[in-house]
Amino acid sequence: MVLAAGAALCTASPARAQGPGQRCTLRLDHADRGYGQGSDNYFAGGDVRIRCEGTSVRMRSDSLASYASQMIEFIGHVRYEDSSMVMTADRGTYYRDGERWEARGNVVTKSTRGSTMRGPALDYFRVLPGQRELSEMFATGRPTIEYVPRDSTGKTQEAYVIVADRVRMKGDDLLWAGGRATIDRSDLAAQADSMRLDTGAGQDGALITNAIVRGLGKDSFSLAGNRIDLTLSNSELTYVKADGNGRATSADWTLVADTIGLDVNERKLEQTFAWGKTGRPHAVSTEYEILADSLALDTPGQVLTEARSFGSAWLWSGQDSVASQRDWLRGDTVTAQFVKADSGGKAKTSISRIDSRHEARSFYKVKDAAHPGRPSLNYARGDRIIVTMRTDSTGGVERVDIEGKVDGVQLEPMKTAVRDSTKPALSDSVPVVPPPANKP
Repeated sequence: MVLAAGAALCTASPARAQGPGQRCTLRLDHADRGYGQGSDNYFAGGDVRIRCEGTSVRMRSDSLASYASQMIEFIGHVRYEDSSMVMTADRGTYYRDGERWEARGNVVTKSTRGSTMRGPALDYFRVLPGQRELSEMFATGRPTIEYVPRDSTGKTQEAYVIVADRVRMKGDDLLWAGGRATIDRSDLAAQADSMRLDTGAGQDGALITNAIVRGLGKDSFSLAGNRIDLTLSNSELTYVKADGNGRATSADWTLVADTIGLDVNERKLEQTFAWGKTGRPHAVSTEYEILADSLALDTPGQVLTEARSFGSAWLWSGQDSVASQRDWLRGDTVTAQFVKADSGGKAKTSISRIDSRHEARSFYKVKDAAHPGRPSLNYARGDRIIVTMRTDSTGGVERVDIEGKVDGVQLEPMKTAVRDSTKPALSDSVPVVPPPANKP
């Protein structure tokens, strides 16, 4: 009786089954009960199992309703599987036209590569040779995806956890997400209004509008901008670039510029590049400040070792609110080298050497032990100025070398006049006359 009642579901002409969008010939493998309605519709219940003949597609549920074998509704404990993935849901609808599968309610998918998706709604389009070479999925209702990439050898990498209002996936490697999109992994966290990720041949991605990437760990960093482009190698992040209102922060610096690029190696920040016209690179630390047309910071192992600034470059010491009281050095190119120095038992990054070239200028204060609190003021010009700093607890300038055409001035502090005790003070010998009173 089941076989007779299921005839409408089970038969499809070979010519129609092979036409565009009609690649599946459905076969009913099992149902505890079923009945037909007219010549086209069929209803079944109790451990219903269906397959697409000649393919790996299998579908099952507690019950189903088939309408002209073109649309089949599955209800209760729904399961769909093919060569690419396994999916479970509360309800499902299969459309033969276009080979589309709609899953609704507690949808969970797992691909053969290990990626999973959980959410309330998913539309799935399986591979159709000659028509659709890659499977596609569209998920809405803010799904959560554990996206497992692989390296060039096929080895599984750590999963990215992606959450967004809506997600589209194509094949195993292409993903788009929109609406409060976030990406999280043990080494990074990112967010934007929308995003794209290609862990396959493209090995790249993008975060668009209100984009932020944070490197996690002991020496963390963050990068924000209107758009952030990602470059991958073997599905690992190697380069991050922020365009438009770029802002980068690390343990040593806060940097703003039109465009900022970060080189990442083995999940650690190695190098930072910044450039721009409307927003010139401006880097600020607790002890120094740099402004230039372009800037490069070397941080091997996330330890700052050198800063190179180009084009009307300035370097100031400290963050004194009165600019005239700060030491500074400028030139077309200014290079600063850094060392880790001990400060009260804690490692501290300090400048050890500054090299300014091409129209070099410098202004700095020279401490004088004989006049504490009143240093000498030095202004110098030359083709090249090299400043060597003390890196011990005393700090300050140790040596200045100037090359080329050199000039400048040094102002010594005024010496305090010493009173001769044998002579009367001015107030003792000259009477003080008060000013005349105002007369009407």
